Amino acid sequence: MENYVFDEWRGQSLEEVLYQCRELLEDMDYPTVRRWRDAGGKVIGHFQVYFPEEIAHAAGMLPFKIRGAPLSPKIADSRFGSYLCSILKTSLELSMSGQVELEMFVSHPICDAARNLAAIWGRNSSYPCQILYLPQNANSTHTVEYLHDEYQRLLVAIEDVSGRKVSEEDLQNSLAIFNRNRALLRELYAIKRDTPWLISAHDAYALVAVGGMIPREEHNELLDAVLPMIKDLDLKKQDKIRVVFEGGFCEQPSLDMLRTMDRYCYLVDDDLLIGLRWILEDIPTHGNPLRSLAEAYIEKSSYSPVQHDLRKPKEEMLIKRVKSYKAGAVIVTAAKMCEPGLEEQVAYTYALDEEGVPYFVSEFEENMTSFDHLEIQLETFVENLLFG
Repeated sequence: MENYVFDEWRGQSLEEVLYQCRELLEDMDYPTVRRWRDAGGKVIGHFQVYFPEEIAHAAGMLPFKIRGAPLSPKIADSRFGSYLCSILKTSLELSMSGQVELEMFVSHPICDAARNLAAIWGRNSSYPCQILYLPQNANSTHTVEYLHDEYQRLLVAIEDVSGRKVSEEDLQNSLAIFNRNRALLRELYAIKRDTPWLISAHDAYALVAVGGMIPREEHNELLDAVLPMIKDLDLKKQDKIRVVFEGGFCEQPSLDMLRTMDRYCYLVDDDLLIGLRWILEDIPTHGNPLRSLAEAYIEKSSYSPVQHDLRKPKEEMLIKRVKSYKAGAVIVTAAKMCEPGLEEQVAYTYALDEEGVPYFVSEFEENMTSFDHLEIQLETFVENLLFG
């Protein structure tokens, strides 16, 4: 690439690289999006959880993952009801306040609240807003065909906005770039699993999250440089319990909340930003790329409260992760007012009780600033496990 939008980390020490990633993540001016647009590029914003970014990338657009923000939704509050999750309002606030400028926005009906987001966003924006209808019934024999047609419909809309006709070769090239990115993210999570003392949960999160704010080629360069540096660290393992974090599939906890957890345990696995890691294997770069993308969403994907697949019972998948990663406990959390997340808490805790796996239940909100109560509860929970 010639025009980088995130150059601050280059040539720096690991500590400085991680610092720059955290700074970018918490910069509400979104400098990478601004630099991309200043250079003449166009941006497509997409809401949680999963979005086929390869399609936007193939059209030369920057796919920007909109995951809310730690700000007060002063304008957006008047567009939504009171008893809704925070991420809907803060995401809309980013657009209505002018903090993020887009050429297109895509949302998904992942819950009763989010299904209205695109319509409300569209009424308050001058650019196109689309709903991508990911299949509700992943077990239907016609699911892949249906999703292929949805991706084709989305591609036509993106071509219209980007002003560029997308070829099969463009899509195949994008698949290869994103395959590399997914492989690097799997490598990062392998470090978290096997040697969690080498990278904190909040730093690992920052490394993943910046991928939703910069071109994927740049993210690949970043991870290619950073992962060997992490592996070369000479740090001692601490006496911390290994924990799986469940509940970060949509609204995201703050870095401060993750730092609080880092002080008392090793988060060896999580579902944070699961949409960026949704596809678990490489997608074939030959043949029909849209069909390959559709098949990967159905056949090579993770699990989430917003996808219903009888082949992937969520409670069993969680227990499998706990056992595979030799975790001693689970943090089962959910965003406040999140209907899918709070419903799954019940199922998860029931399954964990049956398996005899200790767990810690909590709720969070992206705008939380005080974690004293959480810290006391978590410290007590961990001490009971270690010394009880």
